[in-house]
This record gives sequence, structure tokens and C-alpha cells, in this order.
Amino acid sequence: MAAVEEGPEPQVAGAGDAVRDATDAADAGPRAPSLLAGNRLSLDLYPEGCRWLQHLCAQQHPQLLEVEFLQLSGHEDPQLLEATLACVPWSLPHLRSLVLKGGQRRDALGACLPGSLTTLPSSLAGLAHLVHLDLSFNSLETLPDCVPQMHGLGALLLSHNRLSELPEALGGLPALTFLAVTHNRLQTLPTALGALSTLQRLDLSENLLDTLPPEIGGLSSLAELSLASNRLQSLPASLAGLRSLRLLILHSNLLTSVPAGLAHLPLLTRLDLRDNQLWDVPPELRDAPFVRLQGNPLGKALPDSCSPPGRLVAGEGQTVCRTQEPLPSLQPVCPPTGTPVVPEMPRLFLTSDLDSFPVTPQGCSVTLACGVRLQFPAGATAASVTIRYRLWLPEPRLVPLGPHDSLLSGVLELQPHGVAFQQEVGLWLLFVPPRVRRCREVVVRTLSDDGWSDLETRLEEEAPKRLWAHCQVPHFSWFLVVSRPVSNACLVPPEGTLLFSSGNPGIKVTFPPGATDEPRHVRMQVACLPQVVHMADRELQALLGEPAAAVSPLLCLSQSGPSGFLRPVTVQLPLPPGITGLSLDRSRLHLLYQAPPTATWDDITAEVALELTHLYARFQVMHFSWYWLWYTTKTCVGGLARKAWARLRLHRVNLIALQRRRDPEQVLLQCLPRHKVDATLRRLLERYHGPEPSDTVEMFEGEKFFAAFERGLDVDADRPDCVEGRVCFVFYSHLKNVKEVYVTTSLDRQAQAVRGQVSFYRGPVPEEVPEEAEAARQRRGADALWMATLPIKLPRLRGSEGLGRGAGLSLAPLNLGDAETGFLTQSNLLNVAGRLGPDWPAVALHLGLSYQELQRIRHEFRDDLDGQIRHMLFSWAERQAGQPGAVGRLVQALEQSDRRDVAQEVRAILELGCRKYQDGIRHTSLAPRDAAPPGASASQPPEPAQA
Repeated sequence: MAAVEEGPEPQVAGAGDAVRDATDAADAGPRAPSLLAGNRLSLDLYPEGCRWLQHLCAQQHPQLLEVEFLQLSGHEDPQLLEATLACVPWSLPHLRSLVLKGGQRRDALGACLPGSLTTLPSSLAGLAHLVHLDLSFNSLETLPDCVPQMHGLGALLLSHNRLSELPEALGGLPALTFLAVTHNRLQTLPTALGALSTLQRLDLSENLLDTLPPEIGGLSSLAELSLASNRLQSLPASLAGLRSLRLLILHSNLLTSVPAGLAHLPLLTRLDLRDNQLWDVPPELRDAPFVRLQGNPLGKALPDSCSPPGRLVAGEGQTVCRTQEPLPSLQPVCPPTGTPVVPEMPRLFLTSDLDSFPVTPQGCSVTLACGVRLQFPAGATAASVTIRYRLWLPEPRLVPLGPHDSLLSGVLELQPHGVAFQQEVGLWLLFVPPRVRRCREVVVRTLSDDGWSDLETRLEEEAPKRLWAHCQVPHFSWFLVVSRPVSNACLVPPEGTLLFSSGNPGIKVTFPPGATDEPRHVRMQVACLPQVVHMADRELQALLGEPAAAVSPLLCLSQSGPSGFLRPVTVQLPLPPGITGLSLDRSRLHLLYQAPPTATWDDITAEVALELTHLYARFQVMHFSWYWLWYTTKTCVGGLARKAWARLRLHRVNLIALQRRRDPEQVLLQCLPRHKVDATLRRLLERYHGPEPSDTVEMFEGEKFFAAFERGLDVDADRPDCVEGRVCFVFYSHLKNVKEVYVTTSLDRQAQAVRGQVSFYRGPVPEEVPEEAEAARQRRGADALWMATLPIKLPRLRGSEGLGRGAGLSLAPLNLGDAETGFLTQSNLLNVAGRLGPDWPAVALHLGLSYQELQRIRHEFRDDLDGQIRHMLFSWAERQAGQPGAVGRLVQALEQSDRRDVAQEVRAILELGCRKYQDGIRHTSLAPRDAAPPGASASQPPEPAQA
């Protein structure tokens, strides 16, 4: 230990003013000891965190000897960072984890900026207890010499750097189990890599590798190998000797063949060969259930041998993307014409942990992890540009809907906003099939400088109930898929024209010559025709109190330019169903008019000349609005039309609140269309029980409502969708309006059961909620905020059941993750376990559990599905203690198992936790805003912490 302490001292003394300032300020930092909490020291969130560490080292605080986990930002000044790291071996001799990541700062477009770290002081080799080293998101071009000398190292993370090679000395790390070198510039691998006999996980994705050394087959303990997004054309036969391999990821390469021996690996659960150049695969692999082959030209005719494969290129810190440019040494001339063959469009498949990708002038085809597809034609961009994307949960501020529109997808944001492409980019969005298709159409809606507009959209069906909305976009913004009434538009010239509805050809608008002195755009929509007819059959008669009442389709007309026309325009509407021009009573026919955004309907029958034929009514107007024909004995129908129009847009739903049978503290809340209630309850009642659904409630598309737990109940954990203890919902008729929450109580459940309730409210949350269900029902009215109240009962705890859920689990308090990426608590994991259901084996396999472990869990908990899920999840979590990236692996496993709904909730919980952690840092003395770090100039304001 003496040698370790003496080594760094000359380097510290030579660091210049940084160390001297820290020493001089040893007594000027009264808050400094509060930085030391337990065995962790996280200084990456502080402005000039290196100065804080130097200050602590200069004080020689005895608590530093207990620190095992240290985090510093890679964005510090390089000389200051090197001087600070030189202090570490003798000041923190028991350090086990060192994180020196960049990426906390972003550029104007939101992309992560790399840190300034280019090397490490050689004295760090003296950290005898170091097992975890993270140097990701920095500017390393070569691996520091001290790293291969850290013989106790178990996890080494080098992702998002500029490494072009790895040294042979790396094979001398006898304890290394995890190595990540993604998003670098590696072209070859050292042969000594095969000497890492303890290595279990190796991630080399997003590099420039074109070959693998045969020695890679010597990794006898390797369980996971990722080589995605490289330029591999073949694989060494020695891969078939990796007998411990469970996951082999090879998508987005240039593979033309794979070894047949991969099919005989005993533990292999996933072989990802998507998006390669495989024209044929061995029969053993073609039919294996764990092999993914999408995006390969299987079964197609082989190309000419002179056609070169695409080449992989990558910019700094960017995702590798295959381009159309042929290799310079392989400029082919194919007989008989001598014309070079143009390769296929480069393809890129993004994994779930990526939110950006580069696009070059050569173009590319991109599939995002969420399923969205993009196609950039050659020449779409004049220079390389980084595209970022994000999926937003739908909420009213992001979802502009007309009065008769329905939302069919989430909201996709593509950046940079407003940048115009030289050629339009193809966009494919997945959406939920609409329930009603007659007289309706599906379109992609986007935001531009002029506001929200609809793009010309074509529908493509890949499989039953898997539909794509395809459109061409000139620039990037927000995008979503909606169902709207069929829209017909035309350009009206001064010579006049005719516009008719494609959904109902009997609805026409005739523009005479001279109606306008300059061309103008007009649009026609026939709104909700099937619902109008249905309403005429049943509800209209009840609303008006007469069986013979009827209404026509609702016609919506709009235009650009001046509000009026120079000459009258003729509008033709069909008469209400069952009414003909020969038998109707003209006194009962009413033409109603509405001018949005007002909701009032005016009777203009006396102001226009109605011309009646056997089936149609014609009238002339000077400006456009909404028109509706009514046939009724009522004389004042404006108010009735307002009610009918509102009812036309309402959806009848029921609210349910069910408790899981084996865990009554887990409550499922759902808003269901009335016709789906019975089928949904039959499916859920095997695992849930609860009260009858609420009475029918009417809700608008996009209406916000809340679920409030009352009478001693409260939401157990912090949730991003929870406001003041009340769970927020936004109703969209085609999307799932379901959430599962855990509830808790401050009452004594050992003495008696707790009989609480959950109440549903519209719009703003009332300041006072009723304490009794009966009191809530007394507030019911046409405009009341209260909608329904359903009882919730938490049974009495008996004996050794304990006070918390999952009492049968022998698990210590758990925090899976870290402060930077966020934590998952035991409560969070229980929530995840409760959502998995029968899908848990797929998640387990993607987490790395073997088939033997699955069979053992099934046998041990053969009559308890919940027990199987919990035991699987928590036994995995216990094994991840101290392992980096555990939460990310869980999210990835959920997405790979097609449980993106649960993965999205986990991400939301992590984001909320990170925000709270950073807020806590700022609100305590750990990150004083009004004081500069020790050694900093008093006149220089402190920089904001980079999260």
C-alpha cells in the first residue's frame, strides 16, 4: 500500500494551480463533508466536480477510505481531470467502481456530446480492488496502458469512443466478465481476446468489423455476443464451439453465409440474423424457433458475382449505417453492358437503446425499435445529418383532433424540426385498425409552420391487424395517425367546377362560372354517416319524442381565401332516410347551419330556397359552413341539434376496477367501450376479481379523466402519471385505456379489513373528494365532474402474512440500477411482475435464464403463476446486484418479448426517479447554487449541473 500511496504524489504536485487552490481552500468548504454519503461519491452532477474531489483529497477526510463507487464527468478540463484521477489511488484505496462517462451535455439538436477524456494516468493501475470501469461517451482513440494492468477488473465499458483497435494486452484480464465496445471504429479484433476465459458478455455492435479472428471460439464462458451493425461477410467456424452461448446478435451486417454448427449450440435461445445478405441458410437454422431471418433475400435468385455488397461508414459517435457506395477496390463492370450494378438501399435496424442515427447523401432505409420505418432516397440530404426520434404518449396538447376524428397511434417526433429535404422521405407508421371504415379514411397528421395538416396517405397491410400508414414527408416534425371522415377537395377556378363526395356521390357542390375571381381551395367532409343513420334509428326518436324523425348526413364545407363567393354556389344533400320529395311535409323539413367554432345550430330554412327532388334537396349559399337536414314536427330544433351533435361524438364506456386474486393490493383500472366489457371481463376474471363495472358513461375522444383512491387508500409508488395521488387518463376510443397500480393504506390491516373505494372524475380534479360512495352518487348530474365510484377491499392480514405485498418472497430491500440511469425498487419490480402474465417465459429467456431454470421454476410453483413470475424476476434481480446496465437489459428483454407497454412504463418510472434524484441534489446542500466549488473564482458563476 505504501508504494501505491507514494506513486501519485509527484503528479499531484505537478498539476499546477488546480491542486494548490484546492489545498488552500481546505477550510473554505463547510458543506464538503456532506458529499460523502455511505460508500458512494457521485460528482458527475456537480459543476466542476473534479475540484470538489481535490478539495476532499486535500483534507484527507477519513471517510474517503470507505468510498467504493466514484462517478466523475468526462466533460471536465482534461488537465484538471488527469490531475484529479492521479489522486484517486492513494485517497480512495478501496475503490471498486469508477465511472468517467461523457454524454451529459448536448448540442443544439439534442445529440450527446462526447467527453474530453483521451487517456488515464498510469497510477490508476494501482487500484487493486477496482472491478468496474466505465469510460463511455468520451474521446479515446487508444486504450490507456493502465487498463490492461487492472487485473481485478470484471466489467469494462468503452462504448461511444473513437477506438480503432484493441491491444493484445487486453487478453491479460483474468477476471473480466463484461466487455462493451459499441459505437467505435474497430476494424479488427486482437487474437488475444480468445484468452478471456471468464468473459460472459461481449458487445461489439456498431463498429467497422469485417472479419472475426478464429480465436474468438476460445471464449468458453461467453453467454451473450452482439456483433450487430458491422460489415461482417462471414463467420468463423469456431463460433460453433461457444457451448455457453445463449444470445448471438448479428443483425444489420453483410453476411452471405452462417456456420451450420450454430444450430447445435445447446443453450442458444436467440440467433438474430435480420437484415443481412443471406440468400440461403442451413436447414437446421431455417426451421429453428430461436432464429430471426427477416430482411434477408431468402429464396430469391442469386445476384451476379460482380455485384459488390454495400459498405459501412460511421461518423463520430454515430450509428453505423450501410451505404450504397461500392468498395473502392471493387469497382465492378458487369457483362454484357459494362454498367456498374447499383446495390440495394442500405438498411439500418435500431436497437431500443438508440434514439438517433446518421443519414448520408447516399440515403438509407431505417427501422426504428418501435416499428416505425423511414426511407431516405439518395440525395435527400446534401450532407450528413443526425436524425433523432422520440415516441410520446398521446395527450391533448400533442393530439389535435377534429370533432369527428379518432386517434389510431402514438405521437412520433422526428428531429431536426423544419429542415427541408431535397427529396421527400418515406414514412411508415403502425396504427390500430379503426372499427368503422365506411365513409372514413386514415391519414397521417403532422405539424408545419401553418399548423397541423394531413398528408396524402396510403395504407399497407403486412398481416391481419398489422397495418401501416405510408406517406411522404418534406421535413420533420410531429406525426400521428388519425381516422377522419372522408375528405374531398379541389381547386375552384374562375370558370367553375363540380365537387362531390366519394363516400356519398349524391352530395354535390356546384360552382358556377364567376363564383370566384381567383382559384381557391375548397374541402368537403361528410361527417360520421354510419353513426348518424344509427342515431336516427334509435336515439333521435327518443330525443325528439317522435318515431318519424330523421336526419340527413352532416355536411362540412370549408375554403381558403375570402370568406364569401361572388355568385351563389349550389349544394345538394340527400333527404333524410325514409323521406321522399313526393310524400314529405315541407313544414317539417329544417335546414340547420353551424359556423365553427361555435356549437350552436341555427335554422335557416326560411332564409334559403329549398328545391326538392324525389331524393335530394338543393339550396344556394354565398359562403361555406356546416349543413344538416332534419325532418321533425318540432319547430325549434336548434337546441335539439346541439344535443344530437354532441351525442354523435360521444363514446359509451364503462369503468372497471379489479383486484388481482393473489395480490389484492394490485388494482387494474380500465375504461372500456360498452360492447367490449363482457369479453374483457371473461378474460380477466381468472386472475382478477372485483365489483361490477360502472354504469355507462359518455366520453369524448381525447377527454381527460382521473382515478382517485379514497377512504384510506392511496397509490403506493411514485408514478409519472400520478398527480396529487390521482392517476391521470386520457380517453382515446381506439387505444388501450388501462393502468395497473399498487395501493397502500395507513390503516391497521392486522386489526380489520380496509374497505376503500376508487372514484373517477372528469377534467380538473376537485379540491374535495367525497368520503362515501353514497355522497359521491348524490353529486351526479349532467355536468358533474364525478362519473363513478367502485369499492376496493384490502383483506385483513393474518399471522405471518406481513404488511406488504410479496410477503412470501425472501428478498432483501432492492434497488436495481444506479442514480444516473434510475432505480427500480422492489415495489416497481412487483408491478412489472404483475403485468407479465403468461408472457413471462419469453422475458426470462431474453434475460438470460436457461430452459432448465424455467422448468425448475415451473415445477416449484406449478400451481402459482404469480409465484413463477415473481421468483423468476427477483432471482434474476438478485444476480444483477452490482452489475452495470441491469435495468437496460430488463427494458430490452421486455421489448424483445413484445411487451413494449411494460417497457414504456419502466422507462417512465426511471425518468421520474432521475428527475427526483436531481431535484433532491439541487434542493440540498449537496449542490449549492449560491457557492462556487472550492478553488473556483468567486467572480465566476457556477455552471448548472449536467444531468
